Amino acid sequence: MSRIRNLARGAQEFTSNVFLVAGDRTVLVDVGNEFDVVSAVADHADGLDAVVLTHTHYDHVGNLDDVTAAFDVDVWGYDTAQDGIDHAIADEETVALGDDNYRAMHTPGHKNDHLCFYSKGASVLFAGDLVFANGSFGRTDLEEGDRDLLVESIDRVLDAVDEDLGEMHTGHGPSVTDNPYHDIELAWQAARF
Repeated sequence: MSRIRNLARGAQEFTSNVFLVAGDRTVLVDVGNEFDVVSAVADHADGLDAVVLTHTHYDHVGNLDDVTAAFDVDVWGYDTAQDGIDHAIADEETVALGDDNYRAMHTPGHKNDHLCFYSKGASVLFAGDLVFANGSFGRTDLEEGDRDLLVESIDRVLDAVDEDLGEMHTGHGPSVTDNPYHDIELAWQAARF
């Protein structure tokens, strides 16, 4: 079973969450911004096999150059036209994070290149900035934001994940380990209005 640790937990800087997924393939999900993520990785892992991005808003990728220079890793994301992304992850592609395989889902609405990652076997969802704890959802007032697309993306995630989903790790705020499916439902309801 993979070990998932939020390296940005407690950071006072403007940053996204940064998840170190340790296991057979040690991966960083997002790299955050304005804090020393390189030292944080080094405190918990001998190195990285890859960086996987949920999307390319600055608060999720600001540390990208530091991470790639320190660990000499390739970066995976939805759109290789975005700065720093070496390899594209297609919708419905399988991605190995830690010890588990995850289904990549293209989930635009917050940003056009947004991805969520779901592992049925691990019962884990990396939701990026699509949805958050307590029924919050990603902003749609930024460039590329689209409320209707966001609702469709949340609906797609609801259809994909099991109702007994064990963990949801979000781009900001706390991870949800107590009935995260309910938080996704709340976000879907709230985003519709």
